[in-house]
Amino acid sequence: MFRVAVLQYPIIWADKEANLRAAVRRIKRIKGKADVALLPEMFSTGFCTDRPELAETIDGRTIRTLQRTADETGIAVCGSFICEELTTTHLNAGEQEQRTLYNRGFFLRPNGRPTFVDKAHLYAHSREDRFFTAGNERTLIEYKGVRMRLLICYDLRFPVWARNDKDTPYDLLLVAANWPEIRIQYWDALIAARAAENQCYICAANPVGDDGIGLHYNGHSVAYDTHLNPIVRFPNNAQGTRIATFDIDKLHHFREALPLWRDADRFSLL
Repeated sequence: MFRVAVLQYPIIWADKEANLRAAVRRIKRIKGKADVALLPEMFSTGFCTDRPELAETIDGRTIRTLQRTADETGIAVCGSFICEELTTTHLNAGEQEQRTLYNRGFFLRPNGRPTFVDKAHLYAHSREDRFFTAGNERTLIEYKGVRMRLLICYDLRFPVWARNDKDTPYDLLLVAANWPEIRIQYWDALIAARAAENQCYICAANPVGDDGIGLHYNGHSVAYDTHLNPIVRFPNNAQGTRIATFDIDKLHHFREALPLWRDADRFSLL
């Protein structure tokens, strides 16, 4: 069995220290009870799309603190944060440093190698595309014999990006999101659709509470089995941590009994 802890709670707008402490505290409470802790998108800041001063590198305090928490608890930690990459360009007049920002997903294994996945689809309605650079890689995450992919919020709307293919199939789709109540009906439908079309388990974390620009979040974090029965479901606006237990062998038997994946169209992403 493979256990994912879904963390649904309020994110304090633009307060990295308070949010980091809250995440660490919640993860430590479930030591020995889960294999992975799934945090919401941009868990340390909220969905701030115009605050470059909140960005950190992958060896900054946020990732170092979460990696230490993963090492101490034995729980892999997954979510996303505002990441910056600094590159130096050599010019005739000297050196010029360029700063690039990403909404960067992370999967931090206890005492292991981290995996990073950049959000591919940037939400132009909130000007996210003016703040971040989009990712362009679909990364397979392997941990404890389970194969996973990570989607970050808006990526959920694009089924091609989540497509489970024959050559590198995955078992579990993880979704870290900041999806407001005003559009929650689409979240509910899309989570189920991605699980059904990819014959996979799915586990999705979304926050609750109010952000700094007037949006309310009511959660609806959920995990589904192969028949779209909820393994975990949060009541509206509820806070807490719930553990979804996935039977990977059962999933593989289901795929063999009903091998829809063999009929999938073959295509490549540019």
